[in-house]
Amino acid sequence: MKVLSNNPAFELELLKVGRKLPSTLSVEEVSAIIESADEKTPLGLRDRVCLELLYASGLRISELLNLKLIDVAMDTWLLSVIGNGNKQRFVPFGKKAGQAIDEYLNHGRPLILKNRSTSFFIVNVRGKKLSRVGFWKVMRKYRIKAGIKKRVTPHTFRHSFATHLLEGGADLRAVQELLGHADISTTQIYTHVDREYLKEIHKLYHPRG
Repeated sequence: MKVLSNNPAFELELLKVGRKLPSTLSVEEVSAIIESADEKTPLGLRDRVCLELLYASGLRISELLNLKLIDVAMDTWLLSVIGNGNKQRFVPFGKKAGQAIDEYLNHGRPLILKNRSTSFFIVNVRGKKLSRVGFWKVMRKYRIKAGIKKRVTPHTFRHSFATHLLEGGADLRAVQELLGHADISTTQIYTHVDREYLKEIHKLYHPRG
């Protein structure tokens, strides 16, 4: 048996494996999940503000759950967020999220805490910081209640936030800052999502699509 001195496989080009596109929701699907939260109960108000902020500010679930009361500035409509690498950024929230925050602070959080005290903004029924597992249960509950069949995670809201901003014409650099991405190449995945959306629109509405 003859043994080759060189490996011919070194001459072969490897197939490029594309990055998996993140799953997103439509604006209507996001709204349906948010509106499913019962605003007549303290826990419903808590859940509503969680969902609103995930979509309004594109937060990671860890960033949301680690928010302190002092991090939520109602006068400037900004959140002080500690992201990956312990880096701080300031993220705005809109009118709907602002209303949810106001309702939660006045009619939700005090009733959940009762006489207990904590610096965390989002709390559970024991007066402690809400856990990731606890919020995943919340997300599943409202996804089912809204009749959404696809898999939805807290990160799905973050993906939807970025995609909807880009679809609306937002600058990629601005979206990078809002998401807290150190490298813009991480943010660029959403431009691919945007292209897929444009292809679907073209296919749907072009007469020779």
